[in-house]
Amino acid sequence: MRIGPSGGRPVSWLFGRAYVPRSGLPAVSRPGGSPSPQRRKQEALNARLDPRNPLVFDTRELGRRPGALKRVSRSVPAPQDLGIEVIGVAEGAAVELDLRLESVMEGVLVTGTARAPLTGECVRCLEPLEQELDVDFQEMYSYPDADARGRIVAADDDVEDDEEDMLFLEDDLLDLEPVLRDAVVLALPLQPVCQDDCPGLCSECGARLADDPDHHHETVDIRWAALQGLSGDTAGEMDNAPRANGDDSQEK
Repeated sequence: MRIGPSGGRPVSWLFGRAYVPRSGLPAVSRPGGSPSPQRRKQEALNARLDPRNPLVFDTRELGRRPGALKRVSRSVPAPQDLGIEVIGVAEGAAVELDLRLESVMEGVLVTGTARAPLTGECVRCLEPLEQELDVDFQEMYSYPDADARGRIVAADDDVEDDEEDMLFLEDDLLDLEPVLRDAVVLALPLQPVCQDDCPGLCSECGARLADDPDHHHETVDIRWAALQGLSGDTAGEMDNAPRANGDDSQEK
């Protein structure tokens, strides 16, 4: 590490390039001197990173040494809204994380597995259900100056598109929540069922068919419904009809 020529700031020589820590310095500028919209958005988000947050991880031990490795296992409470309408991870439920943090040239590569309990309801019979989710994920967190190191692009629009998909480290901290949220939500079943052969509910009365396999209703073909009513009326008319002549003579 050397002392920088401006303001006495320390300068680290990394991969043959001088890197000045970003603390107290303006954002990396695009041509024309103004930071990109995505960079301003990213820095606004990262500015709120709290190392006490269980989903924020410190990569300082890696020291920007390519190949450096750190393994982390941690149980964290699930953030709110981690799921979809019919199934998800309840807020505060324990999520077990096994992570591998690896330092590479561009930043820190995070590879991990998350295990979490799911709660929801069966889309067929509407009964509550509980399942276990086990999902793998991998994401690159770039160093703050990664988008300015020797990349050749055709236009500024391409730069913005690339930055939209990038996550950045801030003061050696990374926020795992957006990666965890994407991994969990994408792995959720869109049509969760309590069991694969769940018969659902009766379309006539709403009874749960799994509780009464013999449940059924008498059905009449709609094509014969009118005749069924007609037959009932005919029977009534026959009961009210005059008796035969023999019966009438006896009454006389």
